[in-house]
Amino acid sequence: MDRKRYYSLVVQGDEADIYIYGDIVSWPLLESDVSSYNLAQEIKGLEVDTINVYINSYGGEVAEGLAIYNALRRHKAKVRTVCDGFACSAASVVFMAGDERVMSNASLLMIHNAWMFTMGDQNDLRKDADDLEIINAATIQAYLNHVNISEDKLGEMMDAETWISPAEALEMGFVTAVEGAGLNKKPTQNLR
Repeated sequence: MDRKRYYSLVVQGDEADIYIYGDIVSWPLLESDVSSYNLAQEIKGLEVDTINVYINSYGGEVAEGLAIYNALRRHKAKVRTVCDGFACSAASVVFMAGDERVMSNASLLMIHNAWMFTMGDQNDLRKDADDLEIINAATIQAYLNHVNISEDKLGEMMDAETWISPAEALEMGFVTAVEGAGLNKKPTQNLR
């Protein structure tokens, strides 16, 4: 029996399917880890019309997420991102790379400010805080390229570490479609 890997690239005809079902890291140690270097190398030579990126990830390193976002945006193929479960943190940035961005009606996005572990004296800590503001600005730009909310509203959402439902994501422009959107309507009759 062929096992599905957590991170994999499958090419069939004029479409490629990428599964990001793990952490986004600079040095992949686990089968589920994905790095920007590995993904960029794998898609560089792809001669396909569409790249489907299926995501279920808590996120990871923001630099890696931004690099994956840019590698996907740069590719000549149409990119379709699909949130299969969670697209959190850096994974939500990768999700935004899609020309089409689709959420299942049973999935969630989560956005927040970048954070880091730090140590040092007061000067080191102030510098790290300033660096985080610059890093956040790059992440905010990836969202603002697609959403229809103000930068101030987006900043408030990131400050609050916000979970976003499919309906909210559609309203704010994080997604272009919700799959199964009509499946959660209440039945017209109770069969009890």
